[in-house]
Amino acid sequence: MTDPIADFLTQIRNAFTAEKESFEVQHSKMKLGIARILKESGYIKGFEDIEAPGNKKYLKVELKYVNGESAITSIERYSRPGRRLYFAASEVPKVLGGMGAGILTTSRGLMTDYQARQQNVGGELVCKVW
Repeated sequence: MTDPIADFLTQIRNAFTAEKESFEVQHSKMKLGIARILKESGYIKGFEDIEAPGNKKYLKVELKYVNGESAITSIERYSRPGRRLYFAASEVPKVLGGMGAGILTTSRGLMTDYQARQQNVGGELVCKVW
């Protein structure tokens, strides 16, 4: 697998399309950070780390539905391994005029585009959610 983050975002889209309550993916710090931001922003219900036999870790993500519709309308990978896109603090783009959330990796860790503008830091825009 060359892009595990894109695979994680695809699994989120597929789970919402199949109207599943939850799904599991292999654990990584980046996926955990993205799940944390999605929960804080209200796009998913929750997440938890699961220890499996053989020292394997999984991340269980619980999806959120509002009136039978998925809370996430769209989730897209922005920067990818073949084309990294970095933004200065003053150039961090807004997603849908501030209605969505952009997830950035910064020198201070993963954060939303709003938090990055508030803390005046730039970074790599990983994905956009709305």
